[in-house]
Amino acid sequence: MIDRRLCRSVTAGKVSIGGNHSISVQSMLNTPAHDIPASVEQARRLEAAGCDILRAAVPDKEAVGLIAALKEAVSIPIVADIHFDYRLALEAAAAGADKIRINPGNIGGEDRVKAVADECRRRNIPIRIGVNSGSLEPEILARYGHPTAEAMRDSALYHASLLEKADFHDIVLSMKSSDVPTMVRAYELTAEACDYPLHLGVTEAGTERMGLIKSAAGIGALLLRGIGDTIRISLTADPEREVEAGIDLLEGLGLRNERARLVSCPTCGRTGIDLIRIASEVEERLKGIRKPITVAVMGCVVNGPGEAREADIGLAGGKGKAVLFRKGEVIRTVPEENAVEELMKEIEGL
Repeated sequence: MIDRRLCRSVTAGKVSIGGNHSISVQSMLNTPAHDIPASVEQARRLEAAGCDILRAAVPDKEAVGLIAALKEAVSIPIVADIHFDYRLALEAAAAGADKIRINPGNIGGEDRVKAVADECRRRNIPIRIGVNSGSLEPEILARYGHPTAEAMRDSALYHASLLEKADFHDIVLSMKSSDVPTMVRAYELTAEACDYPLHLGVTEAGTERMGLIKSAAGIGALLLRGIGDTIRISLTADPEREVEAGIDLLEGLGLRNERARLVSCPTCGRTGIDLIRIASEVEERLKGIRKPITVAVMGCVVNGPGEAREADIGLAGGKGKAVLFRKGEVIRTVPEENAVEELMKEIEGL
């Protein structure tokens, strides 16, 4: 059991963030902001994939229309990503955005920050302050010399103070860096300094292969310490892969238990079946299973049922055959070529 960090709670649309609420998985549209049909179609796919909160860039006035279109198309909360022009935040809020993402330092003076805060308060919309290591204030960089974890913490707390001056407290903070140790430390320091909910992410993490590794390392390390209320696994890839990876990470850490979970052994000289192919096929077939069960695919009958005795159901290979077992007890033997189908039949009966 992971003890979650105690923090305040905010609500974006129908999703509550922070407190004792479930950790949500976020992603962001990568379609052109002005291509509303393509953006709506991608949003629907992301919702179907399990995305809990969806962010969309609003680079100019013309793109504000995307917010209303997304609100009509999907039921998950929509976050408007705003930079530089505070008026876009006001218009996005009026268009129905469930949350606004800004960096108060780049939208102008305190009067403009207050205008955004006042509008969001009136509409019960939370604000996420997004701090990245590559966009810190010159005075903070001068103090620390380079984008340290302490610099990122100070930047986030400074921006939060601008909203607090406007009597606005429905705030979520993020302090993203492409350097994993810096990112982890920045969140640790900020978690100690305030009680705002935290959105976790490793920015510019890379393509799918390395992005998954860096995100799992950084986000996973924090989640295991109870730090983090929403996550995004940022990948230079299809956003649907971000959602799948985020859900997988939460499932792997035991922070979600909604889908079938696969455990499989590494291959060795005792492996009696085509384990790699079978495990991959079972993993693909399990994507549609919404049962909180553990499914094991093991390479040999010598250790398989014993090592995976905690699995709800599983198979272990022999020479041209496989045994099906439940909670470590063998049920029956089936030919290797029928093993996956027979396993799926057993799963459907659970």
